[in-house]
Amino acid sequence: MSVKAWKALPALEDIDGSLDGVIRVETTPRERATPIIMEMMRSVYPHDLVFGEYCTVNDFIDCPPDELFAYMADTRSLEEWTYSLRGFTTTDEPGLWLAHDRLGSETEIYTRTLANKQARTVDYHCAWDQGEHLWMIYLMRVIDAQLVLNKPGSVVLWTNCHHPFYDSNPYPETAPPQRPVWVGDFWDMFGAGHLLELQNLKAIAEYRYRNGLPVTPDWMR
Repeated sequence: MSVKAWKALPALEDIDGSLDGVIRVETTPRERATPIIMEMMRSVYPHDLVFGEYCTVNDFIDCPPDELFAYMADTRSLEEWTYSLRGFTTTDEPGLWLAHDRLGSETEIYTRTLANKQARTVDYHCAWDQGEHLWMIYLMRVIDAQLVLNKPGSVVLWTNCHHPFYDSNPYPETAPPQRPVWVGDFWDMFGAGHLLELQNLKAIAEYRYRNGLPVTPDWMR
């Protein structure tokens, strides 16, 4: 059986010479690239390096992806698996929910969920105190574990970006006057906190699926 000859596509043809920050086999042979990669691998990683600008957690959940997606796509699921969001109620604006974030004492939190069934993405757009600018974005994706781990179930990927508003409240006039904290005060704990919540999601979904219960409970239907 002959091997089909290949021809490189005209990649980067608009750039003369090498480009700083781009490492490709054409400019950096494996012998030179291996030490670079080894230098990037560490036995200990500073917390800020891992969770400074982006906070990402993920886990396997023994639950069919379509059922898990349908559960997560309902904003009210946050009532069950998040650590502190409670009392979701509708607002006058369709799709916008109001709840109480008990992490912030007397804090109201607004949430709108944008979900894509085909891609199984679930993005929670949130904000403390006001519902006009939902700048706290929780990006989640449910993946069929059969594709990536060769076993039934789901893999959930969850990423937050460090929006500059975490460092300073952009709407101080909407904040409760006696609240001592701002959501960004907890950014360094987001990695651990989100992992805790993801473990909640895993435990709840797996329990229902294992016991033949609807993953999306009756009270949400």
